[in-house]
Amino acid sequence: MTRAVLSLGSNLGDRLDHLRSAVHALGDSVLVVSGVYETPPWGDTDQPAYLNAVLLAADPAATPRDWLERARAAERAAGRTRDPARRFGPRTLDVDVIAVWTDDDEPVLSDDPELTLPHPRAHLRAFVLRPWIDIQPYGRLPGHGWLTDLLTTGPAAADALDLRPRPELAIESRA
Repeated sequence: MTRAVLSLGSNLGDRLDHLRSAVHALGDSVLVVSGVYETPPWGDTDQPAYLNAVLLAADPAATPRDWLERARAAERAAGRTRDPARRFGPRTLDVDVIAVWTDDDEPVLSDDPELTLPHPRAHLRAFVLRPWIDIQPYGRLPGHGWLTDLLTTGPAAADALDLRPRPELAIESRA
């Protein structure tokens, strides 16, 4: 069995519907979904604001590569197209595998360029850390430390001030 934390983001079209479609695509593996946050774009700032959320999922048969394939399938279903010229450009849906743990609660570490675990920039992204704290207040990012420390005193602290909770925009944990 593996557990995975996945980050969801959308800034094109019906942003909330795209987030919901990802949760639906992941089906019964989804255990809990964070609140929704509106965030300014990261990296390439010439684009609309994002809606972001994080979810925790578990599946007794899933490998880390399975989580990546499920993330990509959800993106394709939402009409995601990749523009190689704009790495951090706008998108209907972005689903990132942030961290994976084995059934022994050991973090999976990978330096595969296609699936680096934990996600190599998660500790820099307030739009990942803040929603993750919603669902795991005492969570840790493997290799980096406590989520709350990363958000309040780490490199993501400055960006945390730009996150806007959107409690009126709910995503259900179960499809």
